[in-house]
Amino acid sequence: MTQTTAIDAVMRTLGDPTRRAVFERIVTSREITVAELTRGSGVTQGAISQHLKSLKQAGLVAERPEGRNVYYRAEPEGLEPLVDWMSHYGLFWRERFADLRTLLKEMDP
Repeated sequence: MTQTTAIDAVMRTLGDPTRRAVFERIVTSREITVAELTRGSGVTQGAISQHLKSLKQAGLVAERPEGRNVYYRAEPEGLEPLVDWMSHYGLFWRERFADLRTLLKEMDP
């Protein structure tokens, strides 16, 4: 997967509010099952499974089967394309704030 394709996949995947909520629940758990994710979510187990499939394809979660259960955990490396992309804009904003700081100092009597 190219860098651009990876960024697109992560953004598209996390762009869905329900999927983002599922991901956030996984992040706050060491491991969690589909049944646990479904409980109290207001979403069907089938929908949760589809969201998990998208999260897995984007590299944001990994699964570990154990008996009849499948446990999901967050894959921090999956966010790297997004972090890399955002770091570029961090530099952009730091430069802009430095320019603003300089301008304000020049305007100070």
